[in-house]
Amino acid sequence: MLAFFSKYKFFAVFMLVLSVVLVYTFMQILTPKKILKVYAPANVEAVLVDSTVQHVKKYHTIANFSLVNQNGQAVTQADYKDQIYVADFFFTTCQTICPVMTDHMKQIQEELKEDPMVRLLSHTVTPEIDSVGQLKKYAIEKGVDDSKWNLVTGDKEQIYNLARKSYLVVKDLPEGEEYGMIHTENFVLVDTQKRIRGFYDGTDPEAIAQLLEDIQILKAE
Repeated sequence: MLAFFSKYKFFAVFMLVLSVVLVYTFMQILTPKKILKVYAPANVEAVLVDSTVQHVKKYHTIANFSLVNQNGQAVTQADYKDQIYVADFFFTTCQTICPVMTDHMKQIQEELKEDPMVRLLSHTVTPEIDSVGQLKKYAIEKGVDDSKWNLVTGDKEQIYNLARKSYLVVKDLPEGEEYGMIHTENFVLVDTQKRIRGFYDGTDPEAIAQLLEDIQILKAE
């Protein structure tokens, strides 16, 4: 018996390895690949969506824009062409959720600093206060990498429309101020086709971990 096993041990090891490889291959084939959902206005809480687009169920994309960053440079959709990006809305004088959101954006920046395919985009909801100079001061204080992360200001109507018709993440100011906005804690994951692929609580560490994981899933699509 021992002589038999000694004679065929290499064959047995080969068959064992081959069996493991085949089982692994079949498991990979049978396990469905995770795909992130594509969001449209109809999938989002109505209070965060402008009434003119609440009916849209598919083919929703982020509209073109032209804003100005912390360095006084124009930022448009072309700057994010063929890139995945994470967007949010904030203001520099906010003392509630914004500091936490900014810290988490900084974490994402550091986690993905060597990844040229992923960038960040933060829009102020108070452009009348957040001038280029104010954004630059804030960027320096918070450790913003200019090559990775744009803080943008600009025309308030344009920012309002982006927030409520494109990114779907702010509420109307109830007092009726023209283009007044109440921003939320949402981070928005946008793919290379300008589609929304996820919403994440920018104040929740677990949500940030999920966002980082979903970015890798999106890159693999």
